[in-house]
Amino acid sequence: MNSKTIDEVFERNAAAGEALKQMIDSLPAEKCSRLPDGEKWTIAGIVEHVALVEMNMIRICARLLSKAEAEDRQADGRIAISESFGLKAAEIAAIKLEAPEVVHPTGEKTIDESLAKFEENWQSLLELKSAFEKYDSNEHRYPHPFLGDLSAGEWLTLIGGHKLRHMKQIENLAERI
Repeated sequence: MNSKTIDEVFERNAAAGEALKQMIDSLPAEKCSRLPDGEKWTIAGIVEHVALVEMNMIRICARLLSKAEAEDRQADGRIAISESFGLKAAEIAAIKLEAPEVVHPTGEKTIDESLAKFEENWQSLLELKSAFEKYDSNEHRYPHPFLGDLSAGEWLTLIGGHKLRHMKQIENLAERI
């Protein structure tokens, strides 16, 4: 079992968010809306997907933390990362996955709208930080379609990891456009 402080995970998520924003800002707008041959999503679609998934992950964290609050399970300031989570996350990082339909991009959001959603998501996450600091984020779990049952702390960790995963995808697409 590996562990990180809540502050470390929040800092990592903030850095991933800033890196993604900088990457998108560096791309010409026309690249973001073009669909390369053989691909299903544009760069704009990927960014919309990431914002949507992030919003859902924050909701899951909030639900799991509210269960810990209802049981008055106090936090120790650390997030436990199971060995299984680490192994599965590393395994799926190297392969292309098919996202569940519910988090497919609509294609109707602009890059700016998706980036605004990232900011809204970040504010929601910051509002949850005190709950992470006060209540145990390791006990209650919710299933991830590829990683299995995850704790709120693991979902929180996954937020930054998901952005980093899709940054690689965006980088590859941008080179092909």
